[in-house]
Amino acid sequence: MTGRIYTADHKVYELPPLLSWEVTHTGTVPCDSFSVTFLFQREMAPMLRGAAGFVAEDRGQVMLRAVVDEYTVDLNGGGLTATVNGRGYAARLLDNESRPVTYQQATLEEILRNHAEPYGLTCKGTAGLRAGVDYTVAAGSSQWKAVENFCRTFGGFSPRFSREGELLAGPEEVGRTLVIGGHTPVLGCTLREDHYGVATEVLVIDKTQNKSFSVKNQERIDGGGQCRRVVYTPGQSTWDAMRYTGEYQIQKSREDAWAAEVILPGSFLAFPGDRAELSLERMGLLGTFRVAEAENRFSQREGATAALTLKPLLERK
Repeated sequence: MTGRIYTADHKVYELPPLLSWEVTHTGTVPCDSFSVTFLFQREMAPMLRGAAGFVAEDRGQVMLRAVVDEYTVDLNGGGLTATVNGRGYAARLLDNESRPVTYQQATLEEILRNHAEPYGLTCKGTAGLRAGVDYTVAAGSSQWKAVENFCRTFGGFSPRFSREGELLAGPEEVGRTLVIGGHTPVLGCTLREDHYGVATEVLVIDKTQNKSFSVKNQERIDGGGQCRRVVYTPGQSTWDAMRYTGEYQIQKSREDAWAAEVILPGSFLAFPGDRAELSLERMGLLGTFRVAEAENRFSQREGATAALTLKPLLERK
């Protein structure tokens, strides 16, 4: 992998060969992220002070466009090195707060134009998506939350970012499938199941209209769980929107209850939205799962590895 730095005054610098690097793709929040380390020379100081953007490329393909958050210069037994860290373009929306505003039957294009495009983002939205009722962005909400809540409430999906930094405001598209079986050189595998936080009931309340709607997770209730969540929606919510909000919260809590991490040799083997077909009988892992996160690492000592976090397939509503 190679790295390139963009400075605030629009200069571009190719980084020297990377001694180690880490690129993590989530596609959403928490942000994609990166960390790269290389040999430092005194002449690089102005470049690091002005560093604003970063691009990672692998075999000529862009793996990540990101903002630079931090750099450090270290002198130790390994010599004089510099490390640059940062986050994907979701940071541009997370780091900026929206003013409180209420829209009357807003369209997705209007939301993206007001809450995403001013921050230098290229957006790809679902044409024709419109709120049937007023949509309120509460005080203290980030621009990300303004976009995400609209997409989630009226479209039934969460927005994501491509590796090129484009905001994808539409349902997730199914990617490629990676087969991991008995002959795959698996370096490590961890299975985790945690019922903490799995909602048994979500009570959705619209305080403006004094309405409420309860959605229950009967499977978890039958399993002895007891965890209620209360969610307040923007004013004048429809019953469909309130039901979806409750179902979405239960689905997300259920999704986070189960995860498997598989570590493989190589890098950039899969990305969020891809599928992993597992046949690891010793672990009891059989079936097809969604790649939720992909952490790619390289060091001169250990080589390249890819740690894939897998979760159950999302239910289509």
